[in-house]
This record gives sequence, C-alpha cells and structure tokens, in this order.
Amino acid sequence: MIPKRAPLYFTLFSLLTAGGVLLIALTSWNYLAKSETERPLVLSMTASVEVPEAMTFAGEQITFDRYDKRERLDRELNSFTYFHSTTLLLFKRANRLFPVIEPILEQQGLPDDLKYLAVIESNLDVRAVSPARAAGLWQFLQSTGKQYGLEVSSEVDERYHVEKSTVAASRYLRDAYRKYGRWSAAALAYNGGQARITHELASQGTTDALDLWLVEETSRYYYRMLALKLVFEHPQQYGFIIKPDHLYKPMTFREVTISSPIPDLVAFAREQGVTYAQLKEFNSWLRDTKLTNPSGKSYTLLIPTKEDLYYRKGEKRKVHNKGWVAE
Repeated sequence: MIPKRAPLYFTLFSLLTAGGVLLIALTSWNYLAKSETERPLVLSMTASVEVPEAMTFAGEQITFDRYDKRERLDRELNSFTYFHSTTLLLFKRANRLFPVIEPILEQQGLPDDLKYLAVIESNLDVRAVSPARAAGLWQFLQSTGKQYGLEVSSEVDERYHVEKSTVAASRYLRDAYRKYGRWSAAALAYNGGQARITHELASQGTTDALDLWLVEETSRYYYRMLALKLVFEHPQQYGFIIKPDHLYKPMTFREVTISSPIPDLVAFAREQGVTYAQLKEFNSWLRDTKLTNPSGKSYTLLIPTKEDLYYRKGEKRKVHNKGWVAE
C-alpha cells in the first residue's frame, strides 16, 4: 500500500531529474561549442621533436644545454623530420652513394660521420650546381677543385666525379683539421672557407668555431649534419617508415679505361650497349659530347651492367644500412 505522501516524492524526484538532464544538456552544449571553435583544422597533429641532451659527431661530443646549441639543433632536427619528401629522397640516394663514399673516407683517415657533409652540400645530387657555381657532390668551386687535384675543363670536370671529388674533399677536410684540431671547425671551414674561420677566431677571441658569430648558412651548417645523423640513425623514431624496395639500388659497373680520344660519345655509348643519357648519368664529369684528350691521359668510364638498368619485380633489394628499413 502506497502512502499518501508519495505523489510529493514523485514530484520532487521528477523536478530533480529534469534539472539534472538540463544541466547535462547545457554542459554538453558548452563543450560542443568549445570543441567547434578549437577543433583542429588539419587531419594530423604535429609535435616538436625532442632534442637530445648530448651526442657524438666525428668523435667529438657536443651537449645541448646552452640555449644557442639547443635551439640550432632543434631547428634543423624539426626541419629534416617534417620536410618529408626531401628527407626520404636522401635515404633513397644514400643507399646508392654511401657504399661509394664511406670506404674512401675510411681510406683517407676521416671519421665516417663526415659523409653527412656531402648530404647537406648537394642533397646527394651528383649534378648539383650552386648559385656560386660550386659543383658536384661535394660542391667544389672551380679554383678549390683544381687546388685539390681535380681536372676542370670544358670537356672534363672532375668535381662531378664521385670518387675523385670525395678524395679531394677528404684532403681539404684533413688539412683544415690539422689547422684547427677539431672536425667541427674543419666542417665550418669547408662551408665558410679557412681564411674566414681563421680570421673570425682571432677577431672574436675564441678557440671554438661553434662559438663564432657567422653568416646564417655557415652557422646552420654543423647543426644540419648533426640533425641528419640523428634522423639517419633512427629513421623510425622520426617517423620515416622505409621498405627495402623504396631505396635506390646500388649499381654495378663494367670499367672501361681509355687513353685515346673519343670523337663521339653518343657512338661510344651505343658501342658499350647503353644510351648516351645512361653514359652521362654515371660519368657526369664528361661535360661535352666528345673527349679529345690531347695529352693521352687515362680515364676510367663506368658502364652500368644491363641487369642493374632495370628494377625487377620480386628481386631482393640490397640495403646499405639495415637500420634504415622496416622489414
């Protein structure tokens, strides 16, 4: 039997329930309205990359607790992390070129990390030319190239020769290291010139080239190499998921040594079983359609094997660094 006061209880309960529903509705409305105004305008979120406390480059340790060093690495590390197309292309090209560069650096007595200097100089584009007319993988100016033993003429420009320019760059860096005693200073001198670095060290009263006030390009130079090393050594950590067949295949060549003139490089390429474009692609130091060679100098031309001219479905791609790929 229900007491007579029950209708009052039901009335109070109904009022409380209605009030609660209204409060929830108002709260939800405010939340939805706020969400509408603050809702992201893009489909993916971007997070700033963490800067390590310290790292080692070319055997030299650098810490990032000082504001300028930390902020400079932060800039370059975020740039390479989110400049996706360019950074991916660097991995692809490195798979073909690092196997050539690394043994030469080792043979010349240089730290392996200095291969990243070539990456930031030319984006590993053998045919790269700067506005200042620096050319090739290591971006030699004509005068500096000749100084370090490279032939530079209208028909032959060895700044575009991968092996020879790497040897020349190694010699330059080794000379700079002997002068300054640090690879960081040698790298800055490669970009800014030894005369400039020597002058600025004296005028600014410091022995550490990383403490110098320099033009922006040179100031960024060393930190770009540091950032590249971090990304190349931990690609998945920085969001790069690469499979073996994404990389450019290393090429194998048949070497043809000549010491006589080649009056027509188009005909020569045809005789070697490749197109003129393919001949030039892998011998970019040939700068004309002929090689007169009046001195009888010996040149070695690289002729790609027919097997390596094609990507074949199902073939196992050779990966230079297993840490780059996610199998």
